[in-house]
Amino acid sequence: MRVNKLKSLSIFILMLLWGLKLQAQGTLIDVKIDNPDIFIGEQTVIQLTVTTDQGKLVYWPIPLDTLMTGVEVLALSKPDSTTIDNNRLMIKQDVLITSFDEELYLLPPFKVIDDGDTILSNQVALKVSTIEVNVDAPEEFFDIKDVWKPPFVLADYYPLIFGILLILFMICVIGYIIQRLRKNKASVPLLKKDEPKLPPHELAIRELNEIKLQKLWQQGRNKEYYTQITDTLRRYIHRRFDINAMEMTSYEILEIITRENDAQSVYDTLRQILQLADLVKFAKWRPLPDENDLSMAYAYLFVNQTKQVEMVKSEENTEEGGEK
Repeated sequence: MRVNKLKSLSIFILMLLWGLKLQAQGTLIDVKIDNPDIFIGEQTVIQLTVTTDQGKLVYWPIPLDTLMTGVEVLALSKPDSTTIDNNRLMIKQDVLITSFDEELYLLPPFKVIDDGDTILSNQVALKVSTIEVNVDAPEEFFDIKDVWKPPFVLADYYPLIFGILLILFMICVIGYIIQRLRKNKASVPLLKKDEPKLPPHELAIRELNEIKLQKLWQQGRNKEYYTQITDTLRRYIHRRFDINAMEMTSYEILEIITRENDAQSVYDTLRQILQLADLVKFAKWRPLPDENDLSMAYAYLFVNQTKQVEMVKSEENTEEGGEK
């Protein structure tokens, strides 16, 4: 009877040990923390290890943003699997965390779901401390990480470069326009409204005198010199013969002048001035100094030979008769 009891007890002990062995071979989860004591804003890693049988489906949920109030999840590594003894599988995964609140945290246990059973891991603590700051020495303040200088990318400066080039281009265009306007502006001052209206030949002589005083061709400004002379003659012809000479070519002006009896005697004089002026303005001809002086003399001659003096003489005779 005593022997039977001993056998029964031995069988019970063997079954108990076998059950403990089977339980030990089940799914296990272990948690470790690299640095349990950090400063505010620093980071540390929680090492998660799951051991289970090969071919068994297990699942352990990990929060993606907050592990608990005050502890943030920054990143999760990919699970790394390794085969160990007894046909077992070890899976490791790292959880990167941080905190911005000074406190001692008891982190919640991680869970593994194995065929409907929930297995909890051990708990680890995390201490978050505040950095002591000397308010009397602000120069000792430093960022958690150094400020990164962004790399140089030329495309980032395209708007600035194109803007500067556009401004320079506009300045050049405006300067060119102002220069052209100054060149084309008549150097002879216009008559004031309150000045008495002068006869066409007197206006022309006055303008020619102004051109002569400028000494343009002596400065190498031949084109401007001949432009002013011909413009003066065109204005004189317009006032004297009522011809729109300012809008005509040199050939058209000469064609009309041949029909004017008062100008036939100086036709050749005008023709020589206009033809030489066209060569200088359009063909970049460089006349000799004598030709420049002769052109001015021919201009005076054309004005003096074609001016109207009958009315002036009549008025002078009338005044003389009244005085007698």
